[in-house]
Amino acid sequence: MCMCPRPFQGSGFLSPNDLPRRSVSVSVNTLFFASYRELVGASALAVELHDGATVADLVHELRGRGEPFDALPEEPAVAVNQSYAMLDEPLREGDEVAFIPPVAGG
Repeated sequence: MCMCPRPFQGSGFLSPNDLPRRSVSVSVNTLFFASYRELVGASALAVELHDGATVADLVHELRGRGEPFDALPEEPAVAVNQSYAMLDEPLREGDEVAFIPPVAGG
């Protein structure tokens, strides 16, 4: 068997179809406090989301898991990395997203 190099073929450039397809995702750490912790039965949960996901995508992903997560509000108060955030806030790898339940007082 000849170990000779093969003759050069093609343009030498890779097209997108030549590359292996990978699903790009980010992992976020989701925290649940007080009544939300009681509701979902956990204080923390790691969640994989698609790259470019927002807080709204995280809420949709969790609620889509069914019971008990579907009882979370569609527009909860959240903090991303200890700062209050809107639903359109983009998420990055390793972000900490805290679900903050409503509080009542008197």
